[in-house]
Amino acid sequence: MSSIFSNTKEAFSLKSNFELNRALFLFRIIGNKSFVKITTSLTKFALKYNLPFTSLIKITVFDHFCGGLNEKECIPLIKKLYHKKVFSVLDFSTEGFETEEEFDLCLEKKISIIDFVKGKKQIPFVVFKPTCLGSYSLFSKVSSNVILNNEEKLKWSRVIQRFEKICKKASQENIKILIDAEEVEVQKAIDDLAVLMMSKFNSLNPVVYNTVQMYRKDRMSYLKNLLKNNDNIIFGLKLVRGAYMEKERKIANENGIESLICENKAETDKNFNLAIDFVFKNIKRVSFVCASHNENSTLKVMKMIKDKGLKENDSRIWFGQLYGMSDNISFNLGKNNYNTFKIIPFGSVKNLMPYLIRRAEENSSVQGQTGRELQLILDEKKRRSVLK
Repeated sequence: MSSIFSNTKEAFSLKSNFELNRALFLFRIIGNKSFVKITTSLTKFALKYNLPFTSLIKITVFDHFCGGLNEKECIPLIKKLYHKKVFSVLDFSTEGFETEEEFDLCLEKKISIIDFVKGKKQIPFVVFKPTCLGSYSLFSKVSSNVILNNEEKLKWSRVIQRFEKICKKASQENIKILIDAEEVEVQKAIDDLAVLMMSKFNSLNPVVYNTVQMYRKDRMSYLKNLLKNNDNIIFGLKLVRGAYMEKERKIANENGIESLICENKAETDKNFNLAIDFVFKNIKRVSFVCASHNENSTLKVMKMIKDKGLKENDSRIWFGQLYGMSDNISFNLGKNNYNTFKIIPFGSVKNLMPYLIRRAEENSSVQGQTGRELQLILDEKKRRSVLK
């Protein structure tokens, strides 16, 4: 491990001994794939039948990975992070909306979040999940070029309007928008909407950022065609490896089709690093976020910043990690003056359970991730014990 990311004193400087021990407990559990599967099934059962389990979840998984029940509860955390030169991105991470009324409520919530964060230098971005603004099935049909009936056409026009209202509001308030990526089945519609919003709001500054999942085999060709076919746009891109690997492979297998997901981690890493090379090659037209918990990819971006003679805090280049993970990357980047943020989910415990379940599943499936987290925590516990 590079020395810059092995500074556990800096990485866990905001964590009390209780919080450090809780993190140790959580990552030991998450590291057990079988236990994660059983716990996930039990949690879904408890949710379905409204069993009283929220208090236990709140003081364990929720408090480690989430900022609070609402925006105001996140403020103390935001201030602490900013004191360590780490920015924040609030994520109202609710899922499963199905009605037009729910989509409109989600739109209102996103607008209210922009109002909440405007003027707060600690919070440079706002994020939203596209299927919070329209039904998953509708996004799937549009992605597959299915001919829509009149009712569906009307609903899709409303989706476009909701996207535009959020992006316009963000542009007016000088806030950047991160559009989340989702499953392959719905991603083409999301990509097309993101480019449409960029054409409207990214002519002078990068306001709208689309998320590109580099665990997909086709994403390098997507990036090349994106820049080739769209002039007069300053592109905003958030580069990630991807969060739906297990689900995507299962869907492809069940339907007897070739999976678009890279065969292994090495191929995904190669794809991600090619994307980094690509955005630096086109840095005059691209602003990007390296949203990664991978130390090698982070180091690659840092090296390219230096090699190209750019400032560490060049406004076109950001790093991002999820709250509760890879603190050794986030805090040491901040200490060294790089632009970096934590994505901080907030909302009710019940509404955030799909997000928390996905975090557990992702950590248990990503090779080495949980082991790295555990080792860093153990190193910090050892360092603190010596000081006693």
